[in-house]
Amino acid sequence: MLNFYRQIEAAVAKNRKLLSVLIDPDKFEENEAGAFLNSIPENTSHIFVGGSTVEKNQTEKTVKAIKARTQLPVFLFPGDHNQITDDADAILFLSLISGRNPEYLIGQQVKSVVKLRNTSLEIIPTGYILIDGGNESAVQRVSNTEPIPQFEVNAIVNTALAGQYSGKKLIYLEAGSGARIPVSEEIIAAVKKAIDIPLIVGGGIRTTQQQRKAYEAGVDMLVIGTHFEE
Repeated sequence: MLNFYRQIEAAVAKNRKLLSVLIDPDKFEENEAGAFLNSIPENTSHIFVGGSTVEKNQTEKTVKAIKARTQLPVFLFPGDHNQITDDADAILFLSLISGRNPEYLIGQQVKSVVKLRNTSLEIIPTGYILIDGGNESAVQRVSNTEPIPQFEVNAIVNTALAGQYSGKKLIYLEAGSGARIPVSEEIIAAVKKAIDIPLIVGGGIRTTQQQRKAYEAGVDMLVIGTHFEE
Protein backbone atom coordinates (compact mmCIF):
# COMPACT_ATOMS: atom_id res chain seq x y z
CA MET A 1 0.00 0.00 0.00
CA LEU A 2 1.28 3.47 -0.86
CA ASN A 3 2.14 5.78 2.00
CA PHE A 4 0.79 9.12 0.86
CA TYR A 5 2.10 11.04 3.84
CA ARG A 6 5.63 9.85 3.15
CA GLN A 7 5.21 10.99 -0.45
CA ILE A 8 4.34 14.47 0.83
CA GLU A 9 7.34 14.42 3.16
CA ALA A 10 9.60 13.36 0.29
CA ALA A 11 8.33 16.20 -1.88
CA VAL A 12 8.93 18.70 0.93
CA ALA A 13 12.47 17.37 1.42
CA LYS A 14 13.17 17.99 -2.26
CA ASN A 15 11.45 21.43 -2.12
CA ARG A 16 8.94 20.20 -4.70
CA LYS A 17 5.80 22.30 -4.34
CA LEU A 18 2.47 20.47 -4.34
CA LEU A 19 -0.92 21.63 -5.60
CA SER A 20 -4.30 20.22 -4.64
CA VAL A 21 -7.61 21.01 -6.29
CA LEU A 22 -10.51 20.96 -3.84
CA ILE A 23 -13.86 19.61 -5.00
CA ASP A 24 -17.07 20.36 -3.12
CA PRO A 25 -19.30 17.30 -3.77
CA ASP A 26 -22.48 19.38 -3.57
CA LYS A 27 -21.25 21.49 -6.50
CA PHE A 28 -19.92 18.63 -8.59
CA GLU A 29 -21.60 16.74 -11.44
CA GLU A 30 -20.29 13.19 -11.78
CA ASN A 31 -21.00 13.10 -15.53
CA GLU A 32 -18.65 16.07 -15.97
CA ALA A 33 -15.74 14.47 -14.10
CA GLY A 34 -13.71 13.88 -17.27
CA ALA A 35 -14.07 17.46 -18.46
CA PHE A 36 -13.26 18.73 -14.99
CA LEU A 37 -10.05 16.71 -14.74
CA ASN A 38 -8.98 17.92 -18.18
CA SER A 39 -9.36 21.51 -16.98
CA ILE A 40 -7.29 21.38 -13.80
CA PRO A 41 -3.71 22.76 -13.76
CA GLU A 42 -1.06 20.43 -15.17
CA ASN A 43 0.96 20.58 -11.96
CA THR A 44 -1.92 19.30 -9.81
CA SER A 45 -0.54 16.66 -7.44
CA HIS A 46 -3.63 15.81 -5.35
CA ILE A 47 -7.40 16.00 -5.38
CA PHE A 48 -9.21 16.92 -2.16
CA VAL A 49 -12.91 16.11 -1.81
CA GLY A 50 -15.10 17.64 0.88
CA GLY A 51 -17.16 20.58 2.06
CA SER A 52 -18.60 22.18 5.16
CA THR A 53 -21.98 20.57 4.44
CA VAL A 54 -22.54 17.77 1.94
CA GLU A 55 -25.66 15.75 1.10
CA LYS A 56 -25.65 12.08 2.09
CA ASN A 57 -23.78 9.77 -0.31
CA GLN A 58 -22.64 12.67 -2.49
CA THR A 59 -19.02 12.39 -1.34
CA GLU A 60 -18.91 8.71 -2.28
CA LYS A 61 -20.37 9.41 -5.74
CA THR A 62 -17.88 12.22 -6.33
CA VAL A 63 -14.87 10.18 -5.23
CA LYS A 64 -15.86 7.22 -7.41
CA ALA A 65 -16.30 9.46 -10.45
CA ILE A 66 -12.90 11.07 -9.91
CA LYS A 67 -11.05 7.83 -9.13
CA ALA A 68 -12.40 6.23 -12.30
CA ARG A 69 -10.68 8.89 -14.38
CA THR A 70 -7.38 9.79 -12.70
CA GLN A 71 -4.37 8.26 -10.98
CA LEU A 72 -3.93 11.34 -8.79
CA PRO A 73 -4.27 10.64 -5.05
CA VAL A 74 -7.74 11.51 -3.77
CA PHE A 75 -7.88 12.76 -0.18
CA LEU A 76 -11.02 13.27 1.88
CA PHE A 77 -11.30 16.75 3.39
CA PRO A 78 -14.43 16.12 5.45
CA GLY A 79 -16.63 18.70 7.10
CA ASP A 80 -18.15 15.97 9.29
CA HIS A 81 -18.06 12.22 9.89
CA ASN A 82 -20.77 11.55 7.29
CA GLN A 83 -18.39 12.49 4.48
CA ILE A 84 -16.18 9.42 4.89
CA THR A 85 -15.88 6.80 2.16
CA ASP A 86 -13.32 4.03 1.67
CA ASP A 87 -13.29 4.77 -2.05
CA ALA A 88 -10.72 7.55 -1.51
CA ASP A 89 -7.01 7.01 -0.87
CA ALA A 90 -6.52 8.98 2.34
CA ILE A 91 -8.31 11.22 4.80
CA LEU A 92 -7.15 14.40 6.43
CA PHE A 93 -8.20 13.64 10.01
CA LEU A 94 -9.01 17.25 10.80
CA SER A 95 -9.12 18.88 14.21
CA LEU A 96 -10.17 22.54 14.19
CA ILE A 97 -7.48 23.66 16.63
CA SER A 98 -8.08 27.37 16.09
CA GLY A 99 -11.56 27.07 17.62
CA ARG A 100 -12.81 26.05 21.02
CA ASN A 101 -15.88 24.11 19.95
CA PRO A 102 -15.38 20.57 21.31
CA GLU A 103 -17.54 19.14 18.53
CA TYR A 104 -14.85 20.00 15.96
CA LEU A 105 -11.88 19.54 18.25
CA ILE A 106 -12.77 15.92 19.13
CA GLY A 107 -16.52 15.26 18.82
CA GLN A 108 -16.66 14.60 15.08
CA GLN A 109 -13.45 12.61 15.30
CA VAL A 110 -14.95 10.24 17.88
CA LYS A 111 -18.07 9.83 15.71
CA SER A 112 -15.88 8.90 12.74
CA VAL A 113 -14.14 6.01 14.50
CA VAL A 114 -16.87 3.50 13.69
CA LYS A 115 -16.12 4.09 9.99
CA LEU A 116 -12.35 4.42 10.29
CA ARG A 117 -11.58 1.55 12.65
CA ASN A 118 -11.28 -0.96 9.82
CA THR A 119 -10.79 1.45 6.94
CA SER A 120 -8.43 1.10 4.01
CA LEU A 121 -7.95 4.87 4.04
CA GLU A 122 -4.60 6.28 5.12
CA ILE A 123 -5.42 8.47 8.12
CA ILE A 124 -3.35 11.67 8.37
CA PRO A 125 -3.84 13.71 11.58
CA THR A 126 -4.14 17.35 10.56
CA GLY A 127 -4.24 20.53 12.62
CA TYR A 128 -6.78 22.79 10.92
CA ILE A 129 -6.46 26.53 11.61
CA LEU A 130 -9.11 28.97 10.41
CA ILE A 131 -7.70 32.38 9.45
CA ASP A 132 -9.79 35.50 8.85
CA GLY A 133 -10.23 35.81 5.08
CA GLY A 134 -12.21 39.07 5.13
CA ASN A 135 -15.66 37.50 5.12
CA GLU A 136 -17.65 34.91 7.02
CA SER A 137 -16.69 31.47 5.75
CA ALA A 138 -18.83 28.35 5.64
CA VAL A 139 -16.44 26.70 8.11
CA GLN A 140 -16.99 29.56 10.54
CA ARG A 141 -20.78 29.27 10.28
CA VAL A 142 -20.96 25.51 10.54
CA SER A 143 -18.39 25.09 13.30
CA ASN A 144 -19.57 28.14 15.24
CA THR A 145 -15.97 29.19 15.81
CA GLU A 146 -14.15 32.45 15.16
CA PRO A 147 -11.18 32.66 12.78
CA ILE A 148 -7.89 34.03 14.05
CA PRO A 149 -7.30 37.59 12.75
CA GLN A 150 -4.39 37.83 10.34
CA PHE A 151 -2.60 40.42 12.48
CA GLU A 152 -2.34 37.92 15.36
CA VAL A 153 0.66 36.19 13.82
CA ASN A 154 2.06 34.94 17.14
CA ALA A 155 -1.27 33.35 18.04
CA ILE A 156 -1.37 31.57 14.68
CA VAL A 157 2.22 30.33 15.06
CA ASN A 158 1.57 29.13 18.61
CA THR A 159 -1.58 27.34 17.49
CA ALA A 160 0.33 25.60 14.70
CA LEU A 161 3.06 24.53 17.11
CA ALA A 162 0.46 23.26 19.58
CA GLY A 163 -0.90 21.14 16.76
CA GLN A 164 2.54 19.75 15.98
CA TYR A 165 3.30 19.09 19.64
CA SER A 166 0.01 17.21 20.00
CA GLY A 167 0.96 14.83 17.21
CA LYS A 168 -0.52 16.33 14.06
CA LYS A 169 1.36 15.39 10.89
CA LEU A 170 0.14 18.34 8.81
CA ILE A 171 -0.79 21.94 9.54
CA TYR A 172 -3.51 23.43 7.34
CA LEU A 173 -4.01 27.21 7.32
CA GLU A 174 -7.47 27.99 5.88
CA ALA A 175 -8.82 31.41 4.91
CA GLY A 176 -12.10 29.82 3.84
CA SER A 177 -13.78 29.13 0.53
CA GLY A 178 -14.35 32.37 -1.35
CA ALA A 179 -12.09 34.34 1.00
CA ARG A 180 -11.48 37.91 -0.09
CA ILE A 181 -8.03 37.87 1.49
CA PRO A 182 -5.76 34.80 1.31
CA VAL A 183 -3.47 33.85 4.18
CA SER A 184 -0.69 36.46 4.18
CA GLU A 185 2.91 35.72 3.23
CA GLU A 186 3.98 36.96 6.69
CA ILE A 187 1.83 34.30 8.38
CA ILE A 188 2.98 31.56 6.00
CA ALA A 189 6.66 32.39 6.52
CA ALA A 190 6.32 32.59 10.31
CA VAL A 191 4.47 29.27 10.60
CA LYS A 192 6.80 27.49 8.18
CA LYS A 193 9.83 28.68 10.14
CA ALA A 194 8.34 27.43 13.41
CA ILE A 195 7.04 23.97 12.50
CA ASP A 196 8.82 20.79 11.37
CA ILE A 197 5.87 19.22 9.54
CA PRO A 198 4.41 19.99 6.09
CA LEU A 199 2.34 23.14 5.69
CA ILE A 200 -0.87 23.31 3.64
CA VAL A 201 -2.56 26.62 2.83
CA GLY A 202 -5.91 27.26 1.15
CA GLY A 203 -8.61 29.85 0.62
CA GLY A 204 -8.73 32.95 -1.54
CA ILE A 205 -6.00 31.93 -4.01
CA ARG A 206 -7.18 33.02 -7.46
CA THR A 207 -4.14 34.04 -9.52
CA THR A 208 -0.80 32.55 -10.48
CA GLN A 209 0.89 35.53 -8.81
CA GLN A 210 -0.81 34.70 -5.51
CA GLN A 211 0.24 31.07 -5.93
CA ARG A 212 3.86 32.06 -6.57
CA LYS A 213 3.99 34.36 -3.54
CA ALA A 214 2.49 31.67 -1.30
CA TYR A 215 5.05 29.11 -2.46
CA GLU A 216 7.90 31.56 -2.02
CA ALA A 217 6.71 32.28 1.53
CA GLY A 218 6.98 28.59 2.41
CA VAL A 219 3.79 26.72 1.46
CA ASP A 220 4.42 23.03 0.83
CA MET A 221 0.97 22.28 -0.59
CA LEU A 222 -1.40 24.90 -1.93
CA VAL A 223 -5.13 24.18 -2.16
CA ILE A 224 -7.28 25.92 -4.74
CA GLY A 225 -11.01 25.57 -5.33
CA THR A 226 -12.75 24.58 -8.53
CA HIS A 227 -12.55 28.15 -9.81
CA PHE A 228 -8.97 28.72 -10.90
CA GLU A 229 -7.31 31.10 -13.35
CA GLU A 230 -4.91 30.41 -16.22
